Amino acid sequence: MPTNTERLSQFFEQVKTLTFWQRLFRWSQFRSLSYEAYEEFKMLLSEAARSIQELEKAKTDISVLKNDNEHIRKSQSALENEVSNLRRENSQLKEENTIFKQTDDDRKTKYEKDVATLNVITDKIQADRDKEIADRQQEEIERLNKMKETWVSHQEDVKNQIKMICDRNTIEYVDKVPFKGNPDNTIKVCDEFIIFDAKSPASDDFANFPNYIKLQTESVKKYIKEQNVKKDIFLVIPSNTLGVIDCFFYNMADYNVYVVTLDALEPIILSMKKLEEYEFVEQLSPEDRDNICRVIGKFAHVTKRRIQIDQFFERQFLEVLSKCEADLPRDIQDKVVEYERSEKLNPPQEKRAKLISITELETDSKRIRKEAEAKSISFPASVQEEIRSLPLYSDESSKDEKE
Repeated sequence: MPTNTERLSQFFEQVKTLTFWQRLFRWSQFRSLSYEAYEEFKMLLSEAARSIQELEKAKTDISVLKNDNEHIRKSQSALENEVSNLRRENSQLKEENTIFKQTDDDRKTKYEKDVATLNVITDKIQADRDKEIADRQQEEIERLNKMKETWVSHQEDVKNQIKMICDRNTIEYVDKVPFKGNPDNTIKVCDEFIIFDAKSPASDDFANFPNYIKLQTESVKKYIKEQNVKKDIFLVIPSNTLGVIDCFFYNMADYNVYVVTLDALEPIILSMKKLEEYEFVEQLSPEDRDNICRVIGKFAHVTKRRIQIDQFFERQFLEVLSKCEADLPRDIQDKVVEYERSEKLNPPQEKRAKLISITELETDSKRIRKEAEAKSISFPASVQEEIRSLPLYSDESSKDEKE
């Protein structure tokens, strides 16, 4: 029965065309094919062995098969040639198998080297990551320690700040109060004692700080019972705790408690000092009192009138907007909304240290009036009279008349 050498043929064809990348990535398929080819090769060897046995048997029966001697000899020669070829092929396969084993060893060596390199890189990355985490933890620890130091020194900072403000503005700082209790800081304005208590968190956990402040608003009630103590008490907290405080004013019926920061001390104390000036109102002359009342009355009227006008125009603007939504076609409304989103109105920015100059306001008002007149926009007579009554416009008008 002839032996099927299909796998063996495929194996030889792949051996002839095998590339480095096929050895590297398709080695398992090639190895499987080599096993199958080897099985076919063993079958060929078995067949050769059987042929040899048949040859030996043919020699012993030569006397019986004399007529077939020539035919047997030819068969024997063919078999011997086939066995020789198989032996050569077997030797070639052994050589190629040795080469493949060497290639496999080289591949394993390279793989182990790459794995070792990867492990070194992984260890370095892990070490860098551990160092980064440790650095961050150290920075957080330093930040918390610094924050705690700030809170520890908060009471002393508040005291020094209040003393400095009092020294700079000739305000009396009371070191020892003439009543029960020991508030952190007390100043005296208009014969009243104003209390400033410094409060800070006990730890880096801010969760309980709002409740602590609320409890402190009740504990300061003992000061209110004392004579000549102002009914407004201030609790001074660190600036970095503002984010957790949701209430800065407590109305306690008999007194008020304000939660403020160190930065707000000076304007608060100066506003308190301003009360001293009102103690001398009785010393003003009747004319000065009348002038003060006239200015305050003018301010009150102008303020109320401006609010009234703003409310009128607010209603008018709302009506116009309602008409736009109700009367304009849908496509025009969409276009209007598109342009509206692209617009941005930036009023002048107010700076704390810069005063609003009346001269600049008058100059801007005059410029706006001239631009309106250039566009044939007329002002009501009452508005024109008020504009001309301003000092700047009066001077400019007299110059125009002279020219």
